[in-house]
Amino acid sequence: MVNIGFIGAGNMGYAIMKGIKGSSLGDKVSLYVYDPVQEAVVRAEQLGAKAVIDGSEAVSLCKYVFLAVKPQQLDEVLDAVREEVTDDKVIISICAGITDEYIASKTVKGAKVVMVMPNTPLLLGEGATALSRSESVSDEEFELVCSIFGSCGIYSVIPKDKMKEIIAINGSSPAFIYLYAQSFIKYAKSVGIDEKVAVELFSKSLIGSAKMITDSGRAIDELITMVSSKGGTTIAGLEKLREGGLDSAVQECCKACTKRAYELSK
Repeated sequence: MVNIGFIGAGNMGYAIMKGIKGSSLGDKVSLYVYDPVQEAVVRAEQLGAKAVIDGSEAVSLCKYVFLAVKPQQLDEVLDAVREEVTDDKVIISICAGITDEYIASKTVKGAKVVMVMPNTPLLLGEGATALSRSESVSDEEFELVCSIFGSCGIYSVIPKDKMKEIIAINGSSPAFIYLYAQSFIKYAKSVGIDEKVAVELFSKSLIGSAKMITDSGRAIDELITMVSSKGGTTIAGLEKLREGGLDSAVQECCKACTKRAYELSK
């Protein structure tokens, strides 16, 4: 039985715990959780996690420890658990922009750190997670962490020096997609289309379009062409998106996201 601790049981921590318990790993691990918000602890306990009194106890009891907190809270957490972190513990950080070197500097030299950028669709088992690791993490240890995220979606291993840049692509992008979707739904309501109908049709269009990108074997430019008839409705709409600077806005959005990640890492 492997002990896995969670410091933080908010939406992301809960999603990861839910993924673990709903997978083949569920019967092979024991989950321990600490969160100052009692409602979050109760929700985790309903999944079978055991509450502990503080973060230090979570670290002392567990081989693998998730730091499922906001980057702004990390220093306080690391100060509180420093004495319990030894070189055999595997620290799994979901804190945007935080490096393994930084965590090691606050805990123990050569600390085993796995850096993770997940996203909220983990809650539905549809997560997309990017991972990287410090050199001290063994293949076996990293494989277990990867299997956790594989249990609630897909994962990709990327270079450490791209963990900040990836945030815009998978970590923050659901919010950007929701904003995009909201605009279509607002339009539907403005022309008298039932909101529920619009949500269902547009959401299924998002899902189907994503599947076309991943499964059709066609390039994105080709997929755009498939929908666009010369002189037709799609072309008219695409022209307005291009005139409005959609591509430029997305590029600036991603740059701002990455810039903030670098700021948080300091």
